[in-house]
Amino acid sequence: MNDPAPLPAAILPARAGEPAPAAAAAFRERFVALFDAHFPRLFRYLDRLSGDPELAADVAQEAFVKLYRRGSLPDSPEAWLITVALNLFRNARTTAARRRRLLTPWRARRGHGEAPWSAARELEGEVTRTDVRRALDQLGERERSLLLLKAEGYSYRDIARALRLNEASVGTLLARAADAFRRAYRED
Repeated sequence: MNDPAPLPAAILPARAGEPAPAAAAAFRERFVALFDAHFPRLFRYLDRLSGDPELAADVAQEAFVKLYRRGSLPDSPEAWLITVALNLFRNARTTAARRRRLLTPWRARRGHGEAPWSAARELEGEVTRTDVRRALDQLGERERSLLLLKAEGYSYRDIARALRLNEASVGTLLARAADAFRRAYRED
């Protein structure tokens, strides 16, 4: 098994109160395995939720940084990561909305240092993405999160913990959310 690349010093635990070397090594090993297994899913979920891959990557990374700085894994790390990522996402959305209100419309739409997209990339899948995004935006936050978390393969248990729902009701809520999505998609 290849050794994972060393993590940047900026996210390593502080020296004071750092766990014993064996415990730190075990935590680091479990953290790396969790990161390798769950970062892609968390990123895809956030990308679908936001429609912004850069924001999704930043939020997913920050959630893992927070977990690493915590120094120990919670009982349900996947649900913990989803919860933290959703909170970070909401904060980013609030900040973006505030910036749009405060900045001129031109400056709010224009990113700093962004390379322009090619015409082919603009056209590729735009109609479908727009229709799906519109349908998702018509759903409530809970329904949207349920569908996107399930699409990323999260278990009912993780979804229930992350969204603070009764695990037994997740299936019913998912079915209702799927029906609402189909109706919203057909209306567009």
